[in-house]
Amino acid sequence: MKKAVHTDLAPQAIGPYSQAVQVGNLLFTSGQLGMDPVTNEFPATAAEQAKQSLNNVKAIVEAAGASMNNIVKTTVFLKDMNDFAAVNEVYASFFEQPFPARSAVEVARLPKDALVEIEVIVQLG
Repeated sequence: MKKAVHTDLAPQAIGPYSQAVQVGNLLFTSGQLGMDPVTNEFPATAAEQAKQSLNNVKAIVEAAGASMNNIVKTTVFLKDMNDFAAVNEVYASFFEQPFPARSAVEVARLPKDALVEIEVIVQLG
């Protein structure tokens, strides 16, 4: 059985989807843009957007009763792969070993013309 997970500490869904869905002991987040949940504004750089995106992910993961250490897989979507090093530096500050598995891909465009979007899979319990 699936259950939606929601928090006001992350941006509200901008379409017909949940911030996250829990199935058994797994949590799947929707992609989180680097948008401030209060102002709905984006920071200027990819690194700043990555930090906000991961703060949004953290809020959702914590709303499900877990922590960033429970994340087992991440996917990072970048508008420009030239931002990889700067985003990677921010990303590393949110995790400790053993790091989650990760994919990072450059995409043609992200919602709201964001520079970064990050989604995660979390093992709960």
